[in-house]
Amino acid sequence: MKNKSNISLAVIAVMVIAVIVIIAIVYLPGQEDTKLTVIYAGSLVVPFDKMEQAFESEHPGVDVIMEGHGSIQAIRQITDIHREVDVLAVADESLIPDMMYYTYADSYVMFSTNQMVIAYTNNSKYADEINNSNWYEIMAREDVQFGFSNPMLDACGYRTLMVVQLAEMYYNNETIFNDLIECNFNPAIIEEEDFDNDTRLVLVPEVIKPQKGKVVIRGGSVQLIPLLELGEIDYAFEYKSIAKQQGLQFVELPVEIDLSSPGYADIYRKVVVQLGFQRFESIQTRRIAKPIFYAITVPKGATHPQLAREFMEFVLSAKGLKILQDTEQPTIIPGNHY
Repeated sequence: MKNKSNISLAVIAVMVIAVIVIIAIVYLPGQEDTKLTVIYAGSLVVPFDKMEQAFESEHPGVDVIMEGHGSIQAIRQITDIHREVDVLAVADESLIPDMMYYTYADSYVMFSTNQMVIAYTNNSKYADEINNSNWYEIMAREDVQFGFSNPMLDACGYRTLMVVQLAEMYYNNETIFNDLIECNFNPAIIEEEDFDNDTRLVLVPEVIKPQKGKVVIRGGSVQLIPLLELGEIDYAFEYKSIAKQQGLQFVELPVEIDLSSPGYADIYRKVVVQLGFQRFESIQTRRIAKPIFYAITVPKGATHPQLAREFMEFVLSAKGLKILQDTEQPTIIPGNHY
């Protein structure tokens, strides 16, 4: 009897220890969360911060690692640096097929749109004068400084060049591009006419160097916001969503030039920006002006593909779209073609 009792007690002790070990593994703090890497266009920083919080609250044990870049720079994290990224969201849907098909991605879903504006503060020079018919004249004044993002890294940057070129056609003024862009860079960002294709071609050199101190370039459009707030620049080419999120004043441009409407796609596409990349084979150097659409994808090299798809589906869900709308990011019906 004694031996049987001892054996029974030993079995019970082993079972208790096993249960404690299992509890420690499953429940005790210190267990490493599953890390989901999401790289997104910098203009999505505000809504995607909220998206991260909401997704993590519904997925205990998941740590969403968010990282913002200019859209070209974001894609190059995958195609050139070969990082393992779970979810990618960019501000120009055409970049995904142009730079990633079919080695790094083979599909995407459009989920948002935007429009280009001129952002400023109450302390900007001539803030009480600027409007959508004289903005280019005010920004060309000698005592005014303005900024835009690097077109080699960020979609808002090459869209700025498109807007300025479209402005020449809309206002019937052939000096706008030179006054704002060409004369302020060395080597110059120049414009040419392609008479055969009825387009205006903007040629961007590989090295972008502003001169005279009039124009400031930053890697992403959101990096210009502190300069505006500190008064180091007077105006910035931005997305309307960013201006509203940051509480900035802004000039709404005519729809014919603000890249917001599919109804004006035929006008927009008359401008092409040729980026002067020499070293990176992954980058499609010609960007054709078109309506702004954001897109999201799960790259082929995702570390957690199933969880990545869940995050993408969350962004595209009614809850995700509401987060975008509540943070001033315009939405569209996901998956529809416009």
